[in-house]
Amino acid sequence: MFKKILCPVGFDGNSLEALAMAAEFARRDDAMLYVVHALPPVDPLVISAQLIFKREEELAREKLEEICKEGLDGIRHERIMRTGNAAHEIIAAAADLKTDLIVMATHGRTGVPHLFLGSVAERVVREAPCPVLTVRAGKTKVLKAA
Repeated sequence: MFKKILCPVGFDGNSLEALAMAAEFARRDDAMLYVVHALPPVDPLVISAQLIFKREEELAREKLEEICKEGLDGIRHERIMRTGNAAHEIIAAAADLKTDLIVMATHGRTGVPHLFLGSVAERVVREAPCPVLTVRAGKTKVLKAA
């Protein structure tokens, strides 16, 4: 049913649960799984911020590789790093890759935390070019955290 599945990961337990579910769909349908991590943007004029960003990018690449190596054995997949607003980058990646499905975690925040932190999942659900399956914590098996 699905040929291309995108799963954003933030390295927290919730996103690893979403990745486990995306992996099940990919395995079932012999689909290509795109595992995406979005780094926050940094002001290129700030040298110390650039050094911090470079290190954060290296760490994120290492974590992404480790998670994929441990949890996606036998599943066709590609790791993708993007920089920018997480929701925007997830939506853009889905459009660029022409994915059939996005599987992503949601933290289920409400009230004041939602007001101040917003919701990446909510924006993706509203603007994605394909169906979005949101996964709440504790609903599926978890891959090992990096």
